[in-house]
Amino acid sequence: MARLTKITTRTGDDGRTMLGSGRRVPKDDPQVEAYGDVDELNSVLGVVLARGPEPEVAEVLRRVQSELLHVGGVLAMLDPEGKKKAPNLVKNRHVNRLTREVERFNADLDPLETFVLPAGAETAALLHLARTVCRRAERRVVALGRERTMPPTIVRYLNRLSDLLFVLARWENRAKGTGDVAWDTEA
Repeated sequence: MARLTKITTRTGDDGRTMLGSGRRVPKDDPQVEAYGDVDELNSVLGVVLARGPEPEVAEVLRRVQSELLHVGGVLAMLDPEGKKKAPNLVKNRHVNRLTREVERFNADLDPLETFVLPAGAETAALLHLARTVCRRAERRVVALGRERTMPPTIVRYLNRLSDLLFVLARWENRAKGTGDVAWDTEA
């Protein structure tokens, strides 16, 4: 368990930060960008939760928020020099649980006949926002994976999570009585 007694350290005032490996890098290092996007995703999920999603959705999102701290932790602990192996805190069981949840929530939904807009109920729109932030995080992690060795479960987790967020957005729209907002192909 992390124990933070001092928040302001001033060690980042020079535009660099320390990775979990102990190495100092610029704050725009691809590794920092990747775990920053995961942190942003977690914050967006916090906003979704503050807006009052359905209880079934809230339960899933609260667990995902904790799992995202694992994802960010692994990304922060990657060693840019490849000398130390980061612990794999994101297991296949995490990815498999997301897959089961995609299937469970999607089973209640009508099949899609067209693309849907990221709209509808407030919680659904916010889940669509979370989905796009998740996709950006996934892209950053894929790019980082070309430079640094990481557990393959990280990309799989983010990919499955974006699927789940899409399904949860649709589920929220249905639960709130809004329904999906179909793409107007004639627009």
